[in-house]
Amino acid sequence: MEEHIIISMEEAKKASVDDLFKKLASSEHGLSAEDANKRLERYGHNEIAEKKVSPILKLLGYFWGPIPWMIEIAAILSAVVHHWEDFWIIFVLLVLNAVVGFWQEHKADNAIELLKQRLAPKARVLRDDKWIEMEARELVPGDVVRVRLGAIIPADIKLLDGDYLLVDESALTGESLPVEKHSSDAAYSGSIARQGEMNGLVITTGMNTYFGRTAKLVEEAETHSHFQKAVIKIGDYLIVLALTLVALIFLVAIFRHEGMLETLQFALIPQEVFSALVAMAIITTLTFPFVLSRGIKNNPELMDRIP
Repeated sequence: MEEHIIISMEEAKKASVDDLFKKLASSEHGLSAEDANKRLERYGHNEIAEKKVSPILKLLGYFWGPIPWMIEIAAILSAVVHHWEDFWIIFVLLVLNAVVGFWQEHKADNAIELLKQRLAPKARVLRDDKWIEMEARELVPGDVVRVRLGAIIPADIKLLDGDYLLVDESALTGESLPVEKHSSDAAYSGSIARQGEMNGLVITTGMNTYFGRTAKLVEEAETHSHFQKAVIKIGDYLIVLALTLVALIFLVAIFRHEGMLETLQFALIPQEVFSALVAMAIITTLTFPFVLSRGIKNNPELMDRIP
């Protein structure tokens, strides 16, 4: 099989086992080691790909943007006119906001690691017409695998033969009860076999699996709550207000022929606005998750209402 064929699980559900064997250039005897190695080069490893970003760059990112720039300018102006108390207040708030934001993002990034821990480390595979145990990351589409009691399903598969398989898909679908599977049914990577034993044909691996697409959505998700959107909108208004005040101060100073140093001192007035903005962002970051967790702890039924 020279071409790179990716079959979705929706197609696999509708197709017969024989058709899938033909499309994947495989058979009930599995793949040869040579063929599997070639496919591994084309499809890549059966694992969740994760974008690695330097922690230092992530931290510095919190000092980059319109709001941080304006606050940093206010801090620099405070230092220029020797208002050291104002400088240190702004500096501490800015750094604290960056550190807290970085820590919150770091905890969110751990969600990907938790997802990866649910993947099968090993798999029993039919290679060269022999059953062997190997790293699940080496699986490729067209492999035939055996799923037993207690095993984590290593890829998205089409079940071939065996009596039945009772599969726990709660991590993927939220369904609390195991689902009974039979021949020609689909089973997904990351789900757990609670009863039975069956063979399956690997359809998709890695980021093309249902599990992989879920992990990708988690990684790319950048949603904001209504409260966070309100904070951002208020911040935008404060930026416009501060710029307007600074421009007005300089226009008046030019008209009155005031000195530059004295004008800068008046221009520092908007820094209080931005200090309040940073403090508001910190309070939002610190208290919102805490209040939410306390609310869920005191009212467990809220979990049922979270979409």
